[in-house]
Amino acid sequence: MLNYFQILVLALVQGACELLPVSSSAHVIVVEKLMGLNPSNPQMTMLLVMLHTGTMFAVIVYFWRGWKRDYFSVPGKLQWFVLQIVVATFCTGIVGLGLMEVIEKVFMRGRPHAQIEDLFSNLPLMAASLAVVGVLIIYAGWREDKSPRESEVQPAHACWIGLVQGFCIPFRGFSRSGATISTGLLCGLPKVKLEEFSFALAVVLTPAAIAKEAWRLIKNHPLSGQVSTWHLFAPSLVGMVFSFLAGVLALKWLSRWLEGGKWKWFGYYCLAAAAGVLAVHAAFPH
Repeated sequence: MLNYFQILVLALVQGACELLPVSSSAHVIVVEKLMGLNPSNPQMTMLLVMLHTGTMFAVIVYFWRGWKRDYFSVPGKLQWFVLQIVVATFCTGIVGLGLMEVIEKVFMRGRPHAQIEDLFSNLPLMAASLAVVGVLIIYAGWREDKSPRESEVQPAHACWIGLVQGFCIPFRGFSRSGATISTGLLCGLPKVKLEEFSFALAVVLTPAAIAKEAWRLIKNHPLSGQVSTWHLFAPSLVGMVFSFLAGVLALKWLSRWLEGGKWKWFGYYCLAAAAGVLAVHAAFPH
């Protein structure tokens, strides 16, 4: 059973890393292994759902003023912004769902009840994903001052951002914010607008991810008299509050570094984290 210290640690790691471009899932899975926790435990599944909920509310609270200023109060701007969100999300769905289908039907063929979640604890694959996104972040950070500036997100930009975001769905360690913001920088988008767009995409995708995790909990661990709803929910609610607070602080840090020209340093961290994940794999091969 999870204790409140473990919940606090996981909430802070998830809350900070979910919104920084360093992959929350990679960090959470490593922390779980170090603490000897079972990610498939129903209490862990419920906690993950609530931690994602906390970070989603952190995004909404942090960006609400900017969204209201730039889009809600200007006639026609909101419709244009929503259209780009729809375009990017559609491209994400095509790539992400297509990749999941190929992986499950081709690369995992022959395994009974194979599903994409089976890859989420594959540490070497996670390390490779961290390394790839780290290189992308470093390259985008190096090129950001050399790229032409655009004033608004256009359909072509939304397509590219959505396509790259699709690769983040099946591969834990491939940071969503790192990939989308880096792609936008390479497209020459202004940093503030790019931040607002990237995290608006997160708000759209997060409810689907929450619903999927909740469904897995109900399907694989039907609640009975032995495991009450409140027994699962109460500790997770505490975790949600701490993930919200950590998420708000992480967003302030990300904004300061992105707008201050320090974006590439997140990429260097991802490369170091990839090496750390491989070290954990060597120490805990199972």
